[in-house]
Amino acid sequence: MPEYQLQVEFKAANNIVVLFGPSGCGKTTILRSIAGLLRPDAGRIALGDRVLFDADARVALPPRDRGVGLVFQDYALFPHMTVRRNITYSVKTFTAAVRETFANLLKQLRIESLAERYPEELSGGEKQRVALARALMAEPRLLLLDEPLSALDSDTRSELQDELLRLQELWRIPFVLVTHDAAEAEKLGDVILYMERGRIRERSGVS
Repeated sequence: MPEYQLQVEFKAANNIVVLFGPSGCGKTTILRSIAGLLRPDAGRIALGDRVLFDADARVALPPRDRGVGLVFQDYALFPHMTVRRNITYSVKTFTAAVRETFANLLKQLRIESLAERYPEELSGGEKQRVALARALMAEPRLLLLDEPLSALDSDTRSELQDELLRLQELWRIPFVLVTHDAAEAEKLGDVILYMERGRIRERSGVS
C-alpha cells in the first residue's frame, strides 16, 4: 500500500487530459474514484453541474448513474459474447436511436466486419476498438482510459493513438487518460498532469 494520501485537483474541458507518472503514483485511483468504483475519504467530484461525489454533503452517485465511460488496459470483454453483444451489453431497449448509435460506432471505429465475432477471434487492437465502442455506446459525458494501449505492439499502439485523437474530435467530450509512456502523453495530451506520490507535481498545456 502507498505511504501517501492522494491529494489532487484538476478540471477537464472538452479535450484530452493525460495523467502521467510512474506506477503507484495514484493515476488509476483517480480514475476509479471518478467512475465511482472507489470512494474517497474526502473531496468533491463534479461533471458539469452534476455532483458525482461530495464527502461533506454525503453524495455518492453509483457508477451506473454517473454518465462516465471507462476503458481498461485488459479490455474486459465478455468472452462468451459476440462483439455486437459486448458493445450493447448495457442497452435495455433497442430503439431506432440506439441502433443508429451502434452503427455509427462500428463505422467510426472501423469494426463493421467484426460484429458477429467473439473476443478470442480478435487481435489486441480490435479488442481495444470494441472496448472503446462499448464505453461510448452509453453516450457518456466523460471517457476515462486506464492505460488502454500499453498491451499493444508499437505499430498498433500508434494507430490507436491516432484513433483516440480522432474519436475525441468526433465526440467532443473530455477524455482523461492514464499512461506512464512519455511519448504517448506528449502525443495525446492537450493537458498533461505530471504525478508523483499522489500529487500533481507539474502541469503543461492549456485546459
